[in-house]
Amino acid sequence: VVAGDVFASEDRLGTWRHLLVAVRSPRRIFVTKALASLTVILLLVAGLACSSTAGGLVAVGNHPLVGLDGHTLSGSEAAGKVLLAWLCVLAPTLALAAIGLLGSVALGRSPMGLLLPALVALAMQLAQMLPLPTPVRLALPSYAFIAWNGLFTSPAQAGPLLIAVVVSLLWAATATGLAHLLFVRRDFTNPAHDGSGRRALTAGALPLVGLLVVTVVVVAVATPAAGSGIGQDKVQRSVATAFAHLYRSQAEQLNRPRVTEAQLKAAAACTKGSVQTGAQGPGNDWRCVVSWHLPDVEATGQAVYQLDVTADGRYVADGDGPKEVNGYFLVRTPHGDAPNPLWQFDGNVELLSATPKG
Repeated sequence: VVAGDVFASEDRLGTWRHLLVAVRSPRRIFVTKALASLTVILLLVAGLACSSTAGGLVAVGNHPLVGLDGHTLSGSEAAGKVLLAWLCVLAPTLALAAIGLLGSVALGRSPMGLLLPALVALAMQLAQMLPLPTPVRLALPSYAFIAWNGLFTSPAQAGPLLIAVVVSLLWAATATGLAHLLFVRRDFTNPAHDGSGRRALTAGALPLVGLLVVTVVVVAVATPAAGSGIGQDKVQRSVATAFAHLYRSQAEQLNRPRVTEAQLKAAAACTKGSVQTGAQGPGNDWRCVVSWHLPDVEATGQAVYQLDVTADGRYVADGDGPKEVNGYFLVRTPHGDAPNPLWQFDGNVELLSATPKG
């Protein structure tokens, strides 16, 4: 909204002639206004980061954080990843700000220039909720707003985040360049100038659509991204990994003998609806049976989970028994009842990871 109004306000007030007499350099005016809006936006993002961090510390305190694959992060480690996530969010923020600059220049005093960044952001976020092919999803700047969750796995799923940041910076540079080109070529001697819908389409929208197409092709060729990116093997691997990490947490709560992930040998068998082999895609009809082994115990443990997998790879695994493992949200510990880490947990399927063959 700030970027979308930085040029349009001069059109509404009719002050371009006075500004040009004082400065006499459209290029300098553009740079100054762009930097002014950027300063405000960066301060707002910093304020959001500080207020959310302070709110989290007040509400929860400095405690270990459970990552999206079940492993535990210390308070300092989690703080570093949160800070890095906020820094990554700057890239798509700059892309939306640049789109605001472009709309403000191209549409003049029209209120659409003011609303353009918000409308584009809303459209892109809605697109992320749809079952789009992975290359299209990664080619939208809005993916950087959610790709940071890959930082909270071990090892970090940095590939999608890096692609999303680069795409966002490309959008920011392209939209800013187009806005600058339109601004320095504008005829300021015409007081009736009110923006041009045709010019906004040809010099603004079409180049960005072209950038989207090129980015989709590059991502599809340069990465193993294909289809939804959510496959049976990936879901099984992610669920088994998270279960093994969280089983250790539960064992520590109950003062059971320590066990490692390697000793557990956790594995998951997942199906989607009636599809037993080759299941793929988002949905709330995923069902996983997790099995594991304890040292010196012949019997194989099993637990059932119902999964709701979203289009961006995030999922919620809801425990469905047995009760003593994951069928109840509390466990009885020597210190009283405590939340059961295996009852329900979040996870993340990396859309870019290659599915093993064979």
